[in-house]
Amino acid sequence: MDPQSTRKSIVSGLAWQFFEKFSAKIVSVAVSVVLARLLMPEDYGSVALVLVFITLMNVLVSGGFPTALIQKKDADSADFSTVFYFNLSFSICIYLILYFCAGVIARFYNMDNLVWIIRVLALRVPISAINGVWHAFVSRNMMFKKFFLSSFGGTVGSAVVGLTMAYAGFGVWALVAQYLFDAFVDTVVLWVTVRWRPTWEFSFKKLKTLAKFGWKMLASQLLNTGYNELRSLIIGRVYSATDLSYYTQGVKYPKTIVSNVSSSIDSVLLPAMSNQQADILRVKEMTRRSIKTGWFLMCPVMMGMAICANSLVSVLLTDKWLPCVVYLQIACFSQAFVPISSANLQAINALGRSDLFLKMEIIKKSLGIIILFLFMRISVLALALSGILVTVISVLVNTYPNRKLLGYKYREQIADVLPSTAMTVIMGAVVNCFNYILMSAGLRLFVQIVCGVSIYIGLSKLFKVDSYNYILSTVGEYFKGHKAKKDNTV
Repeated sequence: MDPQSTRKSIVSGLAWQFFEKFSAKIVSVAVSVVLARLLMPEDYGSVALVLVFITLMNVLVSGGFPTALIQKKDADSADFSTVFYFNLSFSICIYLILYFCAGVIARFYNMDNLVWIIRVLALRVPISAINGVWHAFVSRNMMFKKFFLSSFGGTVGSAVVGLTMAYAGFGVWALVAQYLFDAFVDTVVLWVTVRWRPTWEFSFKKLKTLAKFGWKMLASQLLNTGYNELRSLIIGRVYSATDLSYYTQGVKYPKTIVSNVSSSIDSVLLPAMSNQQADILRVKEMTRRSIKTGWFLMCPVMMGMAICANSLVSVLLTDKWLPCVVYLQIACFSQAFVPISSANLQAINALGRSDLFLKMEIIKKSLGIIILFLFMRISVLALALSGILVTVISVLVNTYPNRKLLGYKYREQIADVLPSTAMTVIMGAVVNCFNYILMSAGLRLFVQIVCGVSIYIGLSKLFKVDSYNYILSTVGEYFKGHKAKKDNTV
């Protein structure tokens, strides 16, 4: 694929991915705000405890092989069918294990009410197994409009179910139903809108070939997810479900914003980079663009959210959730660096270096676990703060290999993010001044948002920042191409 065609595919793919992520998440965040007002922190804590295990099991069935399908150059219908049947069979086995171990997990947390919550929420595992194969097919063929339809449909449907049950007084089961229904609708819509269907083919040879790449990716994802969930597991076990609810609520909003931007870019970037893997200079160029654009968008958003945290939580979630403010601010700092780490990792994956990816994960997580256990008995706040140290280590490790693989050195990466960083610091200093002016939380939040956006965009225009101009040209190119396509159709 030539560079111009690649660019068009990336632009179109990114557009649909952003539409999918943010249209769905706007609804999702709005619903979570209403639910947080209706439900108690301990309800969220109970579900958060169970999701630690469900998330790990989802990685087992949806990680590894789907990524290998995207990366494999000559993946055909037999490859997809083989993975489909293997994932489905494996996920049913995992569900049965979770079903019969529910009592053990509930006793581990000293919470008997978790038994049936686990057994019901575990149904997400086989659903995710099916969903993962369709996601891989859509990503490989860059049919990202399908993601928009499935994700938005799942979010709206689950919103209706969750809110209805919450208003009816079902408590924690409103959250359970919301999570489960979202995954179900997402999968059904993909099944209906994507024409591919599994054929009656299964090849151990193809499974073995995919496993050569997939097992390393699976191990990396499992290690990464296990580590990420370990902090929640420790808080829930050593402290309380209420402490966990404040921690997860604080982390949720920064993580939701960053993960959706990052995953939108990554889902388009990996197949695009994989198509260009023979051209190292081209991969480096795409990696740089991803880092510069991701940092330009996320750095000011995270800074602004951290500064406005008190007003934001008070206005949206009510004062009963104010204990989560400090965790939100810590998460903002950690999440801001995700675009840098993510782009570097996608470049390594696209070059087929899953072996290197796994080694890096082992190094990062080993150091992270040591840090985690050093801080775990101090306090929940200390556990959250330890994440900042882990973030710094992760960025250094993730960027190191591309010094040789792509010739993309530390000083280049720092230079690429420096303009956005400087503008963010200026914006943050001005916006923070409003925290010392007496006014209502709602009015303060409004003024801070308007002021922050105006300053950041104004500085971008004044200094003709490359990332700002790139985003404008990309958006303009997309709508121009969309209009031309519409005119041709007419």
